[in-house]
Amino acid sequence: MNAPAPYEPRVPSDSMPPGRAALSVTWAALPFLTLGYATPFTFAAAALWRRSLHLMVSTAAYLGVFALAMFLLPDIGKDDGTERTVGVLLFVLAVVGCGHAFLIRRRVFDPHGLSAVDNEAVVERVKRRRLLREKARELAAADPGLAKELRIGRPDLPRQYNDGGLVDVNHAPAEALTLLPGVTPELAAKIERVRGEAGGFMSAEELSAVAGLPPSLTGDLADYAVFIR
Repeated sequence: MNAPAPYEPRVPSDSMPPGRAALSVTWAALPFLTLGYATPFTFAAAALWRRSLHLMVSTAAYLGVFALAMFLLPDIGKDDGTERTVGVLLFVLAVVGCGHAFLIRRRVFDPHGLSAVDNEAVVERVKRRRLLREKARELAAADPGLAKELRIGRPDLPRQYNDGGLVDVNHAPAEALTLLPGVTPELAAKIERVRGEAGGFMSAEELSAVAGLPPSLTGDLADYAVFIR
């Protein structure tokens, strides 16, 4: 079993997604909303989640205060001193516990400051564009005429079909060819000139060989280029 990680005072992000932010505020407010009765359990849940030494120590401290308050509670009407003691203990659980929770809520719910960084959505967008390119390339291979009508690989023309960022090397002008990875204006002009002489290309490998492009570009060109005849 791994030892609990020390509670490092990382600076959390200044903003969290609305749902997580609302959850963190609700968590931090529980000690006050429950008059302190939920304080040790609030911190215990966070300690189990984050396995933080700081949170574990806090849980033990609040649990001790809670246990003492519950032990003295039956005698609250018998002695004024007991009543004051229970009041102080519940104040600690409710007010101090709530303030403590609000102080550390961002570190509990966003310990690395990454909750606002939606990398998963970025990955999904890249995967979706990759799939769009694959589908568009399949369509172009099966029906070149339809592909031309849909203007697949023609970012220089107005169109509605989403091809995921393909560029038709056999028909796109030099300005559009520069959208291909690693293709500079000079290389684009060279591709356009060689294309006019050769009549077009069949693949990224043929393009690299005939136009004399750097071999390192072939892989990226194969991903974003389409060759409609």
